[in-house]
Amino acid sequence: MDSLVVSNIRQRPLRSAISVLGVALGVALVMLFTGLARGMSDDLQRRSSNVRAEIIFTRPGSSQTTSTSANLSTKYVERLLQIEGVEAAVPVIRHFYASGSFGVDQVEGVDWDSFAKMNNIRLMQGTAPRAADEIVIDETKASRNHPVGSTVKVFGDKPYRVVGIYAPESGARAKLSLAAMQDALEAPGKCSYIFIKCKNPSEQIAVAKRINEQLPGNKVQFTREFFPSVEASIPGLTIFMRVLVILAAIVSALVVMLAMHTTITERTREIGILKAMGASRTYIISEIEREALLISALGLVVGFVLAALAGFAIHKMTGLIFEFGGWWALVAALIGLGGGALGALYPAARAANLDPVNALAYE
Repeated sequence: MDSLVVSNIRQRPLRSAISVLGVALGVALVMLFTGLARGMSDDLQRRSSNVRAEIIFTRPGSSQTTSTSANLSTKYVERLLQIEGVEAAVPVIRHFYASGSFGVDQVEGVDWDSFAKMNNIRLMQGTAPRAADEIVIDETKASRNHPVGSTVKVFGDKPYRVVGIYAPESGARAKLSLAAMQDALEAPGKCSYIFIKCKNPSEQIAVAKRINEQLPGNKVQFTREFFPSVEASIPGLTIFMRVLVILAAIVSALVVMLAMHTTITERTREIGILKAMGASRTYIISEIEREALLISALGLVVGFVLAALAGFAIHKMTGLIFEFGGWWALVAALIGLGGGALGALYPAARAANLDPVNALAYE
């Protein structure tokens, strides 16, 4: 029976190849989208965990991770340092900009010395950004062909010279001096938010309460709440993933159903011969299901390979990070195999119910 299944596939290579690619498309889509969401979420959490400040001070209504506004006066730094329990206060400007042909990247403007001291960041190569056209980047961004001395483009096509590479990664991968960012955004004396380091981290709740009391009308929140995961910051993402999985399963099932339906039409006489020789309905159904499962298995392998190659290429071109998880790989496998098996049920049942006499007379 197995040799018969393989022979049927080899006899019609173009149809089989198209069916395999159809299943592979559904599998690859699931792996790419879930890998991108997982990679972005883990990368954001990893960089956020290296921010050592316990409290973030900003203006009401500021978006958590997508704000590009610089509407908070840096004069608050002096007032914050006077509050009991505050050890350091560092102003930061965060700006998002278009990166490459598609995608969005971000850059931060910081006072390097105070920012590095607060977050235990060190320069691995080069120097801190001082001039208006100087920038430092983390090791991940530097690995994408951006060594010290090269240039990166921010604010559209404006080039900045890489003067240093830092570690560990923290916040945005690229950082200008605060003054350079203020000049570029035409926001002198402004920042997006202020990182606050407490003298005693265990007293951060009490410190936050004092800040609210002495500087009312502003927004005070804890760092652990400021940098949510990608799933948390985009509420509809989970629903989108589920819809994607359902659509992938439907695509796989329809592709296999169409392939098996065409196969049965082409092999009507062959099925009639099998039934005339005494083949049972179970035998015919199992033979067609085995062929569908083999096609789905091949599509599954091709889909995983396509997803890996596409993820690698997109990462090289855009810097987006993909992390393929074992759970979603299992889901993709169930989609490919389950969709194929379900898609073949109707054609298999139709073939098993063919009348042998009519099937033998089919031209």
